[in-house]
Amino acid sequence: MGSRPSPALEQALQGSLAEQASAMSWQALGEGVGGERWHLRIADADWFLKTGDDAILAAEADGLKALAACGALRVPRVHAVGRVEREGYLLMEWLPLARNSSGAAARLGEALARQHLKRRPRFGWPRSNFIGATPQFNREGDDWLGFFREQRLGFQLRLAAEDGHRGLQDSAAALVTGLPKFFAGYTPHPALLHGDLWGGNWGVLAEGGPVVFDPAVYCGDRESDIAMTELFGGFPRGFYDAYGMHAPLDPGYAVRRDLYHVLNHLNLFGEGYLAQAERLIARLNSELR
Repeated sequence: MGSRPSPALEQALQGSLAEQASAMSWQALGEGVGGERWHLRIADADWFLKTGDDAILAAEADGLKALAACGALRVPRVHAVGRVEREGYLLMEWLPLARNSSGAAARLGEALARQHLKRRPRFGWPRSNFIGATPQFNREGDDWLGFFREQRLGFQLRLAAEDGHRGLQDSAAALVTGLPKFFAGYTPHPALLHGDLWGGNWGVLAEGGPVVFDPAVYCGDRESDIAMTELFGGFPRGFYDAYGMHAPLDPGYAVRRDLYHVLNHLNLFGEGYLAQAERLIARLNSELR
């Protein structure tokens, strides 16, 4: 990682910000998914810059704009997104973060509930995007079970098979065909999802309000977002209390949650979570007997 981005990118940012590139100061923040992160400062203005895979960054910008347009969750404002030579970039507002607090978590839960309760026209999304660096396909439709079976669980099982874990497809065959049983009496509506809402993708602003970032948006069952929050020890209790007050979860969520955990572990964490994915599939299969 260099001390500055490429001269061509500096020139592009100069045009975007209408400032002299020579007046910019750069602080390297390390690497993220598919690229590098920078704190850019010009006079009294601060910016957050990501560089890397242009398709991933364009999809992230699209997701941030969609969340901002919904108006429930605070997200970083996108200033510019593009590609210079072979390098993609995403320029956003700089948001200094404070320590997490239970009050901010409760505000996040209430805001997410407001977002989830707004009914969207269809499941899916107008474009494919990414969850981490993994492709996420979002062909739109009216059938949640069909969407989830094919474009989430089925797709990830095929990826696992390509990585040599063909036994997962065999062990999950009954689960894939038996999905309707898990949704008996429960019909989710299309809700705008953050899509990758684990504990590392939210923070607290200096004034105390919550902010979310690094989305993998699509319209789906809101339980998928909540299941993601429960990974790695979960969010603060205030988040779940506030969410449940405004958008109570169906009792069957306690069982369906593991459907999304299977997806998330296969999708995000790879072979190190293979044994856990096998245990989850076995437990879900037992629910079908």
